[in-house]
Amino acid sequence: MNKEITINDFSQYLFWDVDLNGFDFEKHKSHLIQKVLEYGFMKDWRLLKELYGLETIKEVSLNLRSLDAVTLSYLSTIFKIDKTEFRCYKHRQLFPNLWNS
Repeated sequence: MNKEITINDFSQYLFWDVDLNGFDFEKHKSHLIQKVLEYGFMKDWRLLKELYGLETIKEVSLNLRSLDAVTLSYLSTIFKIDKTEFRCYKHRQLFPNLWNS
């Protein structure tokens, strides 16, 4: 049985800052993908893959301005792409954080 995915299928704590009444999967794609990648459970990751597919997740994640180091390493590994290809990696290098060097 294949039901349509809704925003309520994802972990609700991911969207504490979002009004879910007007949530549009296409319009808010980047926001949803980033939240799930950084803070979601495995069930959220599976839903995300089913909803968008790996190619779309890859395209969006390559252009995100920020990702934590663990998520960046994970995506780099599963997509077999060097970390330096991700926008968030390049952006981080432009603005080094002296406290974590």
